[in-house]
Parts: sequence; C-alpha cells; structure tokens
Amino acid sequence: MEKIKELKGKKIAIIGLGASQIDYVIGVENSMQWDEVWCINSAISVFDCDRAFILDPMERFLDSDDAGAQTDVMRRVLPTFDKPIYSCGLDERVPAVVEYPLHEVMQEFKTAYFNTTVAFTVAFALWSEVDQIDLFGIDFSYRNNLHFAEAGRACVEFWLSKCISAGIKVGVSPRSSLLDYNVEPHERLYGYHRLEDPLVALSSEDDEWLICPRSQTEEMIKKYNIKMAELPRAPEPYKG
Repeated sequence: MEKIKELKGKKIAIIGLGASQIDYVIGVENSMQWDEVWCINSAISVFDCDRAFILDPMERFLDSDDAGAQTDVMRRVLPTFDKPIYSCGLDERVPAVVEYPLHEVMQEFKTAYFNTTVAFTVAFALWSEVDQIDLFGIDFSYRNNLHFAEAGRACVEFWLSKCISAGIKVGVSPRSSLLDYNVEPHERLYGYHRLEDPLVALSSEDDEWLICPRSQTEEMIKKYNIKMAELPRAPEPYKG
C-alpha cells in the first residue's frame, strides 16, 4: 500500500471505546472540527467516521462470541460499513476491509511493537505524516485485565512519543491516563512533586517548554498565553 497523500498535514480525531470518548462529543458540540475521524472497533456503530481500525480478523466478530458485548452490534454494522476498515486480513463478508500496511510501517520505523489496535492506528497516522492527532476514548482502564491495560498503554505511548518526535501535535482527553493527562500538572514530575512548592511543566503555543513552581503557574499561563488541558464542558446558553 502506498501512503495516502491527502492525509499529509491533516488534523485527525481517533475515537476508542473508553469513557473519555464523551469529550469528542462535547468538542463537536463546541464547534471543534477535524479533517478526518478514525474509529476503533465498535466505535464505528456510534460515530460517523472516515476510517476504521479493527485489527482482529472479521471472524472474531462474525463467527464467535470472543468479542463479548461488541459481537451483536458488529454483526449488524460490519457487512454494510462503507468506509475503509484496516485489518489483519480480508473477508468477503465485509467488503470494506483492506489490509493494514504492516510491512510498510514496520520497514519505515524499524520496529514491530504492536500489541493493541490503537498502536496500529497511531502508527498509521505517523506513517501518513498527519499534522495533529487528538485521542478520545483511549483510556486503558480495564478493571479485569490490568496487564492488558498496562501493556497496551505502554505500546500506544511508545508510538505517541514517535509522533511527538516527528513534530506531530498530540492531544489527549484530560480524562485519559495516556501521557498522564489525568494527573494534576503539579504531580507529573516525579521527585519534584514532593517539593514544598512542586515544579510544573508548561507547553507554550510555539511548543516551547517552561518550568515554574506551582505557586507561579497562573502568572506563567497569563504571561505566555498558555492553554491548559481542561475537561470539556457542555455548550453554555448564548445570549439567553
């Protein structure tokens, strides 16, 4: 597969199955826009998207109950879904499926570290040279499988690090554990968080990093016009 030239420089929203997907909904209600929306697994049953990433073979959904609660809805949606679905293999029962460009991505980035569908999705964004990715519903808060949560988060953060190093802007819902976004800013720098006046790292609009004591945070935010990640709020009534 060749790269999709139209994706270069685009702003992408990636929606997973976690609770923080609500922040995508609230974002849209507040007029946020993306050039494309990509969905993970059964998120395709809820959100209008341009591409889907379902790395499990289609038989997992169509021929077994291994997908649990996703099974019934995927059986309804997959056969008629009309946007590209990137997966590990083709299935004539799901015409939208295309094979994920595994060889191309592995060769370009010299690694085969993929233990979750989200990692494949982020890697595809990196390979496609997009400008920005915003992640919603990528929370890794599995109550009954802590190892899977930890392993998946580590793999996704590995690929997010590659994106950041490549100059891709990365946004994460403040409800998500990814990149410690759900951790208070004054608690993110280990060791320094134990100081009487903990240090806080702030990112300016021009991607410069600033460090200041917590007591000076508000002053630095105003001085450098820094936007802190906050939980999205529902639209307020306008002019009554």
